[in-house]
Amino acid sequence: MPNPVSADINFRAQSQLGELYAALDSGTGREVQRMLQSLSPQSIAQLLESSPPRIRQVLWNLIDREVEGEVLQELTDDVKAQILSTMDTEEMVAIMEGLNADDVADILQQLPDRLMAEVLSAMSESDRQRVESVLAYGEETAGGLMDTDIVSVRPHLTLDVVLRYLRRHEKLPKSTDNLFVVSRQDKFIGLLPLTRLLTSDPSVTVREIMHTDVEPIPAEMPDHEVAQLFAKYDWITAPVVDASNRLLGRITIDDVVDVIREDADHSLMSLAGLDEEEDTFAPIKRTAPRRAVWLGINLLTALLASWVINLFQGTIDKVVALAVLMPIVASMGGVAGSQTLTVVIRGMALGQIGRSNLRWLLSRELASGALNGILWSAVMGGIAALWFGDLRIALIIIAAMAINLVTAALAGTILPVALRAMRIDPALAGGVALTTVTDVVGFMSFLGLATWYFA
Repeated sequence: MPNPVSADINFRAQSQLGELYAALDSGTGREVQRMLQSLSPQSIAQLLESSPPRIRQVLWNLIDREVEGEVLQELTDDVKAQILSTMDTEEMVAIMEGLNADDVADILQQLPDRLMAEVLSAMSESDRQRVESVLAYGEETAGGLMDTDIVSVRPHLTLDVVLRYLRRHEKLPKSTDNLFVVSRQDKFIGLLPLTRLLTSDPSVTVREIMHTDVEPIPAEMPDHEVAQLFAKYDWITAPVVDASNRLLGRITIDDVVDVIREDADHSLMSLAGLDEEEDTFAPIKRTAPRRAVWLGINLLTALLASWVINLFQGTIDKVVALAVLMPIVASMGGVAGSQTLTVVIRGMALGQIGRSNLRWLLSRELASGALNGILWSAVMGGIAALWFGDLRIALIIIAAMAINLVTAALAGTILPVALRAMRIDPALAGGVALTTVTDVVGFMSFLGLATWYFA
């Protein structure tokens, strides 16, 4: 069922986009600028991503300089890179001023190494150190996701002292729900929830009320595992530590939501061999080469299937009905395999599948494939018998479909695991590999049985 809130937001966005386009067509740039000033950075980012490149650049030039950094961090990598390519070093440094270290790192990672070095050298010493501490870790790790803007306290302090310390700050970092308790060597000890800080006796010490049963997140942990932990424990923030348990920063829920969204985009776009950061309105010179690679791979697999068919050309010439029924066998195997493949890839993404339960999952999928093979091959056999009036063809398609459906279940379970072991993304390569297997096995079993039977 469609989400009415989401539908309403999308409708408003499209309505705003229509108004902006109308104002641009009428040549009233000041009116467009006034309209942009009334929108949040998130809404402006959505409007930019919903516009073709030429209009996108016009809109960007009309955005208030004070919110450019916030808008930039909301854009997808592809669109962000396009905007950054129009700026010089001074403009980039100005835009990044005031942003969190993790957001600055995300922006810098879209730049060539030479330009990144120039921007870093133009920053203040303190800002550069904060950003470099994030850049030291991979983009898809907890360290690359963390924000270094944290509030930490010592365990021996009284709550009254902590409260007076907090009042010296103009504001607390966004999404602050805990203070981090550390030793003199900055080793992580525990968390002090703000709720306990505000409701406890001011004379007690931090040590008496802090939570010590908290496992910090290692900086090298992959971001999808971080997202799983946040979803499991309903965290708002979580501490990030290095190998020596020294507190480095924190991860906030808004960054985790971005990871979840990117993973979902990746799963969807990878099915077509596309980048999850693919710009909807990217120019032809960018989209055509990206898609050409995937189409080329698909052509090779199609040629392999055609080669198998050609091996049985003589049989097909003798029994024309085989050419009519042949696509059905391959199609049923492809759909059955895709069902299994999707379930297994999802289970792997959620961390639910490992060596301990893979055998059970394989047994279930084989049993399911066998049952469906018996059911639908019998149905198709009956249809073929009535259609062509030939019991031999019916028996051949029954056997071939049963073989291919079981093979599809086996391939759909094993392929993702094998691809992951070879460090190949199952979401990207699994579909093509599965289609190749089901097509080749489907054609080989159907035409091979026909050749043997009619020989």
